[in-house]
Amino acid sequence: MASHIELIDAEHTRKSKTGERHLAKGQSLSMRMWDAEPAGVEKDPVRRDYETVGYVISGRAEVTVEGVSAMLTPGASWVVPKGAEHSYEIFEPFTAIEANSPPTNR
Repeated sequence: MASHIELIDAEHTRKSKTGERHLAKGQSLSMRMWDAEPAGVEKDPVRRDYETVGYVISGRAEVTVEGVSAMLTPGASWVVPKGAEHSYEIFEPFTAIEANSPPTNR
């Protein structure tokens, strides 16, 4: 097993067409950041083939997973199970970190 450290500077990462920045990626998980997503955005419901855990840095949003909603505020964390229908509504500029398993390349 080879050991190495890969450092990723968020300011120099690829920003996807859906707005998130792709950060570090390993063999079994990846990390991305939503950086100051604008208020007033409602993301359409989707199902993904990966599990997501997230942590709110700043702002306020609501996540709805399989019809159950929860408010996301600074310091809150959440889980979206693999294959679960989910959506987000952003109420204040929103910054959060997510980890996905298996890794996503979106």
